[in-house]
Amino acid sequence: MEYNTARNHLIMREYGRNIQRMIEYILTLKDREHRQQQVMAVIELMGTLQPHLRNVEDFRHKLWDHLFLVSDFKLDVDSPYPIPTRETLKSKPERLPYPKKYPRNRHFGKNLEMVMDKAIKEENPEKKEGFTQVIGNYMKLAYSNWHKESVHDDAIKSELAIISQGALQYQPGAGGGAVSAGPNISYNVPGVDQQQFRSSGGSSGSAKRKSFQQNKFKSNTGKSNKHNKYKNRNK
Repeated sequence: MEYNTARNHLIMREYGRNIQRMIEYILTLKDREHRQQQVMAVIELMGTLQPHLRNVEDFRHKLWDHLFLVSDFKLDVDSPYPIPTRETLKSKPERLPYPKKYPRNRHFGKNLEMVMDKAIKEENPEKKEGFTQVIGNYMKLAYSNWHKESVHDDAIKSELAIISQGALQYQPGAGGGAVSAGPNISYNVPGVDQQQFRSSGGSSGSAKRKSFQQNKFKSNTGKSNKHNKYKNRNK
C-alpha cells in the first residue's frame, strides 16, 4: 500500500494528484508534437475540474499558469499566453504610497477643509455665500452626529469664523425659512379669499376629527356597558 507520506509534494490540491501525475508523464515525452497534444487534453480536463473558473475573466489564461506551476516551470510547450516564470510568480507588488493627510479639525474631516479652502479662494460673492451656507449646515450635521444633540447657530458661526480666520461668515437662516410640517398647497379660486379658504378648510378638518373621536368613544362605551350587563347576568 502506498501512503501519501511516501509520495511527492502535491503542488495544487485543487486539481488532485492525478492531474499532477499526468503533467509529470508529459514531462517525460520527447516528441514535442505529441507533448503538445497531451497538454491540450490536460487543459480541458483542468477546466472541467474547476467549473467556477469559467466565470472568471481569462480563465484559460489562469489554467495555463496553473499548468506551468504544477510542472515546476519545466514544461516545454507552446502556450497561447505569456509563459510565467518562477520570478514573476513570486514577485511582490510595488508598495502603494499611503496618503498622509493631517486635517486641522479631525472631527470635521479633510473634505470639509478642502471645501473651505475652495470657498475662501472663490471670488464670486454669491458662490462664496453658497459655499459658506453649505459648510455651516454640514458643521451642524457633524456636531449632531458626534454629540447627539442640537447646536445653536451662533456656536457654528463663531467656530467657522475661527477656523477660517474670519474669511467666512455663516448667516443662519440665509438658505431659506423654517421647514414646514407639510406641503403648502395654494388654490387660486376666483372670488374667494385664500386666507378664509385655508382657515375654513382647517376648521372643517378638525371638526371631522373631533366628531370621529367622539363617535369612537361612544362605541367603546357601549361595548363596555354590554360586557358589564353580561357579567351581572352571570352573577
